[in-house]
Amino acid sequence: MLSNKLKALACALSFTVAGLVHADPVTIKFAHVVADNTPKGQGALLFKKLAEERLSGKVKVEVYPNSSLFGDGKEMEALLLGDVHMLAPSLAKFEHYAKAIQIYDLPFLFDDLAAADCFQSGPQGKALLRAMEDKNITGLAYWHNGMKQLSANKPLREPKDARGLKFRVQASAVLDEQFKAVRANPRKMSFAEVYQGLQTGVVNGTENTWSNYESQKVHEVQPYMTASDHG
Repeated sequence: MLSNKLKALACALSFTVAGLVHADPVTIKFAHVVADNTPKGQGALLFKKLAEERLSGKVKVEVYPNSSLFGDGKEMEALLLGDVHMLAPSLAKFEHYAKAIQIYDLPFLFDDLAAADCFQSGPQGKALLRAMEDKNITGLAYWHNGMKQLSANKPLREPKDARGLKFRVQASAVLDEQFKAVRANPRKMSFAEVYQGLQTGVVNGTENTWSNYESQKVHEVQPYMTASDHG
C-alpha cells in the first residue's frame, strides 16, 4: 500500500515538474508615450533585452512605444486595471496618487540633472517612489529624460514674452499654475497630439526635453526654442 502511494506521489510530482518546465513565459506589457530613439525608449528596449536574457524562457516583454497601446490620458488607468504592467510616465502623471510627487513639477527646483540625482538617490527621493503603494503602484526607479526646455512661435527672452500665449501642458495643477504665473494660457493636451496642436495653432508653444522635441520633429512647427532647463 505504501509503495503504491509513493509511486502515485512520484507520478504526480513528475507531472508537476513537467508542467513547470513547459509553462508559458510570463508576459510583461511595457507601454510609454515617446519614440524608441529617446532615452526612455532606449531604456524600455534595454529592459526587454536584459529581462529576456536573464530570465530566458520565463519572461516575455512587449514594449509599446509612441502611445501605441495607451496614451497619456489612459495609461495610468490601464496600469491599475492590469491591462499594462509597466509604465515610464512623467512624474506629473502621479499627482492624483501621491500629492507629494507634485514637488517635481515645481520650476527651477533643481539646477541640473546632477542635483536631481542627488535628491532622488537620497532618503526623501526613495520614499517618494514608495508613496503610491497604497494605490497598488510601485515606483521601481527614476529614469531621466533630460531637463525641460521651452518652445514657442516667438522668442522667449523674458517672462513677459510668454504673456497671452497658449502653452501645451500635461495634466498637472502645478504646471497649470507655472504658466499662469507668467500670464500665459495653459492647455492640457496628450503628448501624441502636440505636433498637430502646434501646427494648427491650437497651442502656440510647449515645454519638453530636447530628445522629445527631436523625435517628434517639433522644430518643423516651432521656430523658436528657449534653453531654460526649468524642469
